[in-house]
Amino acid sequence: MSLSGVMDESAHPSRLPPLTTLLVVLTFVTGMIEAVSLLALGPVFTAMQTGNVLFLAFGAAREGSLPALAPAVSLAAFALGAVCGARFEGASEALGRRWFVIGLGIEGGLILVAAGAGWGLAAHYGEPTGRHMVVAALLAATMGMRNVTSMRVNVPGLPTTLVTRSMTSFLGGSALGQDSAFGYGTGAWARRAAAVLAMFAGGMAGALLVRAGLPVNWLLVVPGGVVLAVALAYLPQPLLHAR
Repeated sequence: MSLSGVMDESAHPSRLPPLTTLLVVLTFVTGMIEAVSLLALGPVFTAMQTGNVLFLAFGAAREGSLPALAPAVSLAAFALGAVCGARFEGASEALGRRWFVIGLGIEGGLILVAAGAGWGLAAHYGEPTGRHMVVAALLAATMGMRNVTSMRVNVPGLPTTLVTRSMTSFLGGSALGQDSAFGYGTGAWARRAAAVLAMFAGGMAGALLVRAGLPVNWLLVVPGGVVLAVALAYLPQPLLHAR
């Protein structure tokens, strides 16, 4: 089965909400998660692992006074989450189940587990404590699984965990870029613009919650609940094949 054929919104058009809308919501959640990770648990990335690779590089060069342990833990947890997500995805499809709903259900549950691990934990920017790193590791593993989910869905311009490609495609396919390779004239720009705006809005929302002085557990309850709501919204998905 090709990646682009994993999801079929036409199967139950009257029951299933548009997949694009749900992926934009998940991009918003990523912005919230990264705001919490960077401003309340680190600085450390949990979804955008490019940042952690650079943090480790800066630490290896002993420049910038950035903690290197938290990025290393996040990278390892992310890798574990991605591997587990890939294995679980294969098992779920073998049973005739689509990974999208299952993956998001696990993701929402793990975010709430991270919230429990950070119960009463004060937001902290700087050298993280052990509990801060535990919460960050849980979130990184969750985002590793999310990357499997978004890559299996494979909606162009909506990877849900980063917006660099979305922004490039948006600009290239816009009236400014006019590049047909990026979908100029097809209306795909709207989906890509929505991804960039959703990441910005999620980051701002997460930053405002951190600024309000909420403990880590309450910072994560909202994104965890949103992910579970997205999973429930797509629950009527048909089976891949009869059992």
